[in-house]
This record gives sequence, structure tokens and C-alpha cells, in this order.
Amino acid sequence: MGAERKAAIFFNRSGAARLCARAAILLLPALALPALALPGLCWPTLALSEELTPLPPPDAAARAGQPKISAMAARLEQSDKGAVLTFELSAEARATAYAVAGPDRIIVDLPEVAFLMDPAVGRLVPVGKAAKSDAGLIKSYRFGLFAPGKSRVVIDLARPAMIRRVASMSRDGAPRIEIDLVPADATQFAAAAAEHAKIDPVTTGTTAPAKPATAVAQAEKPLVVIDPGHGGVDVGAAGKHGEQEKAIVFDFARALAAKIEANGKLRVILTRTQDVFISLSERVRFAREHHAALFMSIHADTLGEASVEGATIYTVSNKASDAEAARIAEKENFADQAAGLERKEEAEEIGDILFDLTRRETRAYSRQFAEALVSRWKGAGSLNKNPLRAAGFVVLKAHDVPSVLLELGYLSSEKDLAKLTSPQWRDTASATTAQAIEAFFAARDKQAQQRQQAASATARPQ
Repeated sequence: MGAERKAAIFFNRSGAARLCARAAILLLPALALPALALPGLCWPTLALSEELTPLPPPDAAARAGQPKISAMAARLEQSDKGAVLTFELSAEARATAYAVAGPDRIIVDLPEVAFLMDPAVGRLVPVGKAAKSDAGLIKSYRFGLFAPGKSRVVIDLARPAMIRRVASMSRDGAPRIEIDLVPADATQFAAAAAEHAKIDPVTTGTTAPAKPATAVAQAEKPLVVIDPGHGGVDVGAAGKHGEQEKAIVFDFARALAAKIEANGKLRVILTRTQDVFISLSERVRFAREHHAALFMSIHADTLGEASVEGATIYTVSNKASDAEAARIAEKENFADQAAGLERKEEAEEIGDILFDLTRRETRAYSRQFAEALVSRWKGAGSLNKNPLRAAGFVVLKAHDVPSVLLELGYLSSEKDLAKLTSPQWRDTASATTAQAIEAFFAARDKQAQQRQQAASATARPQ
């Protein structure tokens, strides 16, 4: 191949360099079994130079009866001339692709697809390692559910690229999608991204519909909104063994919700109940429109230093409490871009005196709860050495909902990782958190009663 650099990578569910999906594609439909990889039935990988036959367009009847699509494997081939990313599918799927800037990415939208692959296959650079300067066009890629009925592949570019073609192809009855990219200059990429931004509105993911406020709802028990961070195409942080933040925090959020519900003193609802992407602004809107009395966003993190460990509780502030808090906020605020959304400049909050007073009171309650949570977790011995911090987290900026972000620990710490993936630890930690939440509302109720009694005493004639 001369001076041309060429690297081909092919992954099945376990990351092995061989194609096991063919067996599932050919055999499982006849057996009426769910699609999965059969490790004993493998074929050599297919060269991209082999002739491929385009799929005919499906008719309406075929679309109506189309089974759920599975992606069985992914292959990336890069060279000096460009890059081709291929997904092997169980059924036909149509894809659209476009460029998005800030940072430079190629977004590929698909109908809903079950990705039966280890998400780590798209992480071309191991966790904690820097990318090589002579790497190909594609730095990394990720995939997942973006919204009900819609999946997404996000390709992070190492340098500007243009989409040469996105094609649905088939060989011997095995469908695939190919995304073919070629090098471009910065001006060409910026023009393509700007053109798409003009014609396509931003999609923000999904949440459950909010119910309108009613007098009955106001009289109900206080509502706690638990927000499992990330989801769908946005995986979040990753452990070196393939652990995913989005899955860890979702399991914790469900355990916490169950503990709160079991006590019966509060109502609880999750911002997401499945592995789906939800934008940061939608999470905030969800809490406000459901009239939440408390919003808690659950996350985990990873660092290059394996010695850093323990949980940290964050509140919102205009100025970060320290450099680490600023780094975490910047990382978490990038979640929308990680899912392929365009970066939007945050509008400055301008309100009247009542708005400012409400925000000030809300932030005071947020701080009060954060301190109570730190106190409870201190007993469990699972706190970071600086457990209470603040920064400009977008997801905490509801001016009328007390909000905190709980970082459960670090996936880069073997000690934390063992806890985060332990059902026993999850049960204990979620119970501790539920107790802190209930204590917070009990203290608020007591304070309200005391204020009411003081006001009544002042109003009595002497």
C-alpha cells in the first residue's frame, strides 16, 4: 500500500476481530429468535472493495411490518484518502448524515436500532491515553437511542472531513450502512455545518409530557425528580473495563426512587426511564413543569489519576468553587454536544426582583440540602476529600427548584468502581441518600411551621 496508511478494525459484540453477526442475520429470522451474535459461527471479514448491491427502496407495507433493527457489528477503515465506517445490520435502514461544528462532528441519524455491540468499540483511543497526531479522520464514534423511534451515530473528527456518501447496501442478503468520509479543509467543513444549521431545527431528545399544575397537585406530597445523567447516544464517562456512566447512574436512580417510594412520604419521578438521550434544557424543563420540590442529577466521573475517589455533591453558582468543579461543570455541560446537538450560547438570566428573590431562596435550599447530604454520606465513608463544591452546571439552573448534582464516584478508581458496580453498595448508598432527602423535607416543614407560629404570635393583639 506504499505510503498510504491503512488500518482496518472490525468488532463484534465482544470486540473480537471477526464477523459473527452473519449467523444471526441468516439463521435467527427462520428460528423466530431475538437477534444476537453466535460465537461459534464466524466468517472472515468482508473487504470494502467487494461489489455491493444497493438495497431497493422499501414500500409502505414493508415499512409498516418492519421488525426492530439490530446492529450486529461495526467496522472502521481509515487511510490517508479518507475513512469508511460500516455497520452490519439485521434489516434495512435508511440513514441521513450531516456536519455539526463546535466541536467538529458528523451526525448520522437512523430509525431505532438496537446496537448489539460493546460501546467501547468506538473509543479508538484507550481511556487515559492521548490520540496520536497522525491518526485518521475519525477520532472516535458512539451510538445509541436519541429519541423514541430514532437512533444516532456521532462521529468525532480528528480533522475536518466531508461526507462523500452514506449508503444502505446489501451483500448476500446481509444489509449494512456505510458512512464514507473524505478529507476537507476547515472552510469547507464550516460551510457544510452552517448550511445544515440553517435548514434543520435542533432536536433535544425526549421526556415524559409534563402535567399542568392543579390545586390538587399543589396539595399533594412533595415531588422529587431524580435525573439519571446522560443516556442513549450520550454514554458519559467510561471505565477501563467497559463500564458506562449512563448505566451505573440509571441503576442507582432506580434504586433511590424505590427507596423514596417505599417510605411513602414523598412522590418521585425519573427524567428518563430507559436508555435514551435527553438534553440538559429538557431535564430542567421537566423538573419545573412537574413542580418539583427537589431535583437531583446523578452522575459519575473519570480522571487520569486513579488515586482520586469518593462522592462529591455540587450546587450551582456563577463562579466555580475551584478548578476541579469548573472542569466537571464544563464536562457535564458538554453532554448535548456529545449527543450531536449544536452548541447554543446560554441566554443570560434577566429577571425582576421576585425572580431574583426566588432564585436566591432556591439556591439557599440547594446548599442546605447539599450540606445535609454530605453529612449523611460522611457516615458511609464514601466522600471525596473536598465533597461540597459549586459551579455553573446547566442542569441545576432552574431558578425555582432546589437542585443538586451528586457525583457518585470515579470510574477511574478501582475502589470506587467496585462500589459503583456492587448491588450491595448501591442498596446502602441509595438508602442513605433517601434518608437525607426525607430529612431535608422534614427540616423544611419544621422551619415553615416555626415561621408560621412566629407570624401568628406577632399578629395577635397585645
